[in-house]
Amino acid sequence: MIVQKTSVFPAGRDDVFQKLQRLETLQYIARPYATFDPAGNIQHTWTEGSTSSYYFRLFGIIPYGIHTIHIVRFDPDVIRSREGNKHVPVWNHDIRMEVIDDHRTKYTDRVEIQAGWKTVFIWIWANAFYAHRQKKWIRMLKEQE
Repeated sequence: MIVQKTSVFPAGRDDVFQKLQRLETLQYIARPYATFDPAGNIQHTWTEGSTSSYYFRLFGIIPYGIHTIHIVRFDPDVIRSREGNKHVPVWNHDIRMEVIDDHRTKYTDRVEIQAGWKTVFIWIWANAFYAHRQKKWIRMLKEQE
């Protein structure tokens, strides 16, 4: 199943891309729906070809295993990661960013989810999660204006 959400962010694409490279951004925008705490070596930035793992907790309290993120493509136009854990083996996430002007970026999250019989439940949660993430992104970017 596919989740897709699009918003217009109040920042230039380069600013959004710079923030996307930092683990702290993910941790901020994911709360309270999810928390990501490094499992093993701490990787504070992502780069193409990198793989990192995180202790994933639903709503910050329910352990949901080790979530692994492998970055397949990482540039200002598209970020493509292949992710998963024992409960959700396929979480293919693409982020697309399109320049509107120097101060606005069209941002799209597109996620393919495959989790067997749990897929529909994960899909419902992921729809709410990505709507929340984009709202938190907008709040964070407005606070930094």
